Amino acid sequence: MNEITIIKPDDWHLHFRDGDMLLETVPATARCFERAIVMPNLVPPVTTADLAVSYRERILAARPEGSAFMPLMTLYLTDKTSVEDIKAAKKAGVVAAKMYPAGATTNSDSGVNSLESLYPVFESLAEHDMLLLIHGEVTQKHIDIFDREKAFIDQHMVKIVERVPNLRVVFEHITTKDAADFVFSAREGVAATITPQHLMLNRNDMLDGGIRPHNYCLPVLKRSTHQEALRAAVKTGSNRFFLGTDSAPHVQHRKESGCGCAGCYSAWSALELYTQVFDELDALDKLEGFASLHGPDFYSLPRNTQTVTLAREAWQVPESIVLPDGEPIVPFFAGKQINWKLK
Repeated sequence: MNEITIIKPDDWHLHFRDGDMLLETVPATARCFERAIVMPNLVPPVTTADLAVSYRERILAARPEGSAFMPLMTLYLTDKTSVEDIKAAKKAGVVAAKMYPAGATTNSDSGVNSLESLYPVFESLAEHDMLLLIHGEVTQKHIDIFDREKAFIDQHMVKIVERVPNLRVVFEHITTKDAADFVFSAREGVAATITPQHLMLNRNDMLDGGIRPHNYCLPVLKRSTHQEALRAAVKTGSNRFFLGTDSAPHVQHRKESGCGCAGCYSAWSALELYTQVFDELDALDKLEGFASLHGPDFYSLPRNTQTVTLAREAWQVPESIVLPDGEPIVPFFAGKQINWKLK
């Protein structure tokens, strides 16, 4: 197969950032995605309906002329989030709430310290037909960073899913066989997003032969056995897994520093990279479900009606992308060849 046409996909997990960065990140996503779930971990975070509406307007203003791209907004949960906050968010068109354990990743310091106190909020989400999106890692420093996803499943995820049975839960950017197995075995209403980097890379690609900061993300890349488990999961075609790039831009000097930031900026190549993975797995027939169908079905949103076509054509990801203010970003897979290209 040298060409594949699929229903236009959506990105169910990404970071646009804010300000001038939107002039880069929004067009990059709008080139091939119809909608995207926008992460709320700005500084300050998007903790109220009013902040979500304001952020949505800034994103819409950064769309390319003629673009119909639509951001889907989320609310950032804190220990102080109330049932009233959820009601107001629903009324404002916010579709989901995002839970970061405090300190788990970029701009998550205002996240949740006490999960137990949030169960009324979780129940309110279920009542208002909103989703809970979870960054599933514990933050206890004595737990090895490579084990924190598994520990979160054991300590928290099982309990959340069981105690609020009507709540739709997305286990974001899963990285381990443990997470894939959990999603396969969980009740209805539990799904997961998977990034291109976690399908394509393992921790050797970050650490072998020198530290490669542009492959550093959170949750961190894991062993090859976990990478293979994620690839096996998407190859099944299960509707519990769908596309979420976790595209997360940082300027070059913030990645290549003494304390480099976590995140891979994949927006300009993500769909092509996913296509390459499914091609390698001899599963191109499963790509449309993963990229275009499972996500909207899980979110109870209509499927897109337009299509996109990818052709088997080699091209090279640029070494860097220059922002409007002149700062460079090194994109994910920079300087490497991809064998599929969006027509």
